[in-house]
Amino acid sequence: MGGHTIGIVMNGVTGRMGLNQHLVRSIVAIRAQGGVPMPDGTRLMPDPILVGRDERKLRALAEQYGIQRWSTDLETALANDADPIYFDATLTQVRAANVRRAIEHGKHVYCEKPLSVNTEEALDLARLADQAGVKHGVVQDKLFLPGIRKLKRLVDAGFFGRILSVRGEFGYWVFEGDWQTAQRPSWNYRTEDGGGIIADMFCHWRYVLDHTFGEVTAVQCIAATHIPERVDERGRVYTATADDAAYGTFKLAGPEGDIIAQFNSSWAVRVYRDELLSIQVDGTEGSAVAGLRGCKTQHRVNTPRPTWNPDIENPFDFFADWQDVPDNGEFDNAFKFQWEMFLRHVAIGTPYIYDFYEGAKGVQLAELGLKSWAEQRWLDVPALPRVGALQPA
Repeated sequence: MGGHTIGIVMNGVTGRMGLNQHLVRSIVAIRAQGGVPMPDGTRLMPDPILVGRDERKLRALAEQYGIQRWSTDLETALANDADPIYFDATLTQVRAANVRRAIEHGKHVYCEKPLSVNTEEALDLARLADQAGVKHGVVQDKLFLPGIRKLKRLVDAGFFGRILSVRGEFGYWVFEGDWQTAQRPSWNYRTEDGGGIIADMFCHWRYVLDHTFGEVTAVQCIAATHIPERVDERGRVYTATADDAAYGTFKLAGPEGDIIAQFNSSWAVRVYRDELLSIQVDGTEGSAVAGLRGCKTQHRVNTPRPTWNPDIENPFDFFADWQDVPDNGEFDNAFKFQWEMFLRHVAIGTPYIYDFYEGAKGVQLAELGLKSWAEQRWLDVPALPRVGALQPA
């Protein structure tokens, strides 16, 4: 079976997300399986060069994962025509500058979200990429989680009837860093460093809602900094200036009328549910509850008739009235799945709709969420222009 290689400049792989999800579970895993399967039966093998500031970490990662190339010189790496793709998982504040440099060098660009710190800059990057004739994509991994894919399957099959509402619960307790080490980096809790759960999670909720249920048309949000002080990686107490919890309500344009969606996102909540993310969808014909991997349904004909009587023990086992949605296939790692999609898109032009314009929508919703919180009111979510963008196939 034949094939060829494709070079990728990978910037930011020493960070948590860049290392675990993109390098190890995506690119290294693709290389271990012999490359990306192509429609003609060949294989496309990614050939990464690891780029960052810490020479020691880069060398160690390259040795550990059998990667031949690494560099601390981004400009030189971008100048190599043998590497047509640039990937960015650096801090959000420097991402736009890195992406611009990559576009100037004619690279196709794939990057983590958020694409930028504001909507106008994100749209500008999309226009620049289109003008340069390069392909572009933003990570929208949650769309490819098994639980969300099962939800989408139910939506497409008409299982819910008219969808009424969507309710999401996401989060977990992030330790303050004093008596137990925090599970997230300290910059996440500083607005001046690009932190905040609205900036982080509203990008996710935008594409999940848009691509699964209907376009977001309005938003109302209230947020909080529940934990005002934390301890950083060096053991120093610092003031948390960013929101660590957000309670958002969204209006969606569903195919049969408006859908109301609510998402609670928190790094200051203790988990009492099956998974860190749980989404419940209620419709006239049935309901479903999805997590990261599983999904359960309850059809209208199987819906029990509960009675309110606090004077007796609850006689119902509500969990027993739900049925599992079968896998009916294999589900790969969500990040890896999207990487393979983008690599095929670059190599042979297969359809790919998760571009910079989609990334800009996530930035827009985060900005409007912050503004709604500040102004304590509902805000409309206007459609963003797609000047010169490739339309979905």
